[in-house]
Amino acid sequence: MCLAFAAIDGRRVGVEDREATDPTPIVFYHGMGDTSHGSIYSLQKYLEAKIAGVYVLSVRMGKLANGFNAIGFSQGGQILRAIAQRCPTIQINNLISLGGQHQGVYGLPRCPQQNRICDLVRKLLNYGAYEDYVQSHVVQAEYWHDPLQEDIYKNRSVFLADINNENIPRNADYKARLLKLKNLVLVKFLNDSMVEPRESSLFGFYAPNQAQSVYKMRDSALYKEDWLGLKELDTSGRLREYEVIGDHLQIDMNWFDNEIIDKYLK
Repeated sequence: MCLAFAAIDGRRVGVEDREATDPTPIVFYHGMGDTSHGSIYSLQKYLEAKIAGVYVLSVRMGKLANGFNAIGFSQGGQILRAIAQRCPTIQINNLISLGGQHQGVYGLPRCPQQNRICDLVRKLLNYGAYEDYVQSHVVQAEYWHDPLQEDIYKNRSVFLADINNENIPRNADYKARLLKLKNLVLVKFLNDSMVEPRESSLFGFYAPNQAQSVYKMRDSALYKEDWLGLKELDTSGRLREYEVIGDHLQIDMNWFDNEIIDKYLK
């Protein structure tokens, strides 16, 4: 992951190319079903118009002087966080997660709990999500979080359980690297029909052994025992949370200008 993310795309923007006064570069990571130049391309052009001289790159980048700002769309949020935690030579300044699934998902996109077909597919996914082959080949299975099988999830999840530091011994490097962020910005869409439960965008999730009652981030052991540094980021004023009206990735551009661009990207 670290070597792939450090690969250059298009042009190299290294220490030799950037002036100290240049805007901090911005890196995008797209969500499920999108591409680096798909639906998020219009937002790339929007940022380039709003921030004079900024370099915006989808997914891959070269050596960026003094780090870069990163925006993760949907699953791109947890993937960028994994890069921040796992890659010691990559410095993300402000990490902005739009509708990410930081505690995973236990449900299908736009597929309600009481629908018979949805329930059948969900059971099939429950049966196979933690098989080695599925974990190795299906990206969505890597952040499938079954609250009815917490032990199996922790033992077999090759991605989410690892980057959330859920198993002992904890990885101290993950916490130390996440604490290098200037800000971790988490955005939940109040009408999100893709992320189940929606609270996952803010590190909340279903309480163990059931799939109805949801805990919030600050009530979790992950936060209270500070496995990742979320509590330290929070107490130092660097953990920022937003709850915005709209379905999945439906971004109000006035809000985006005032709360994201002006505060974290300029």
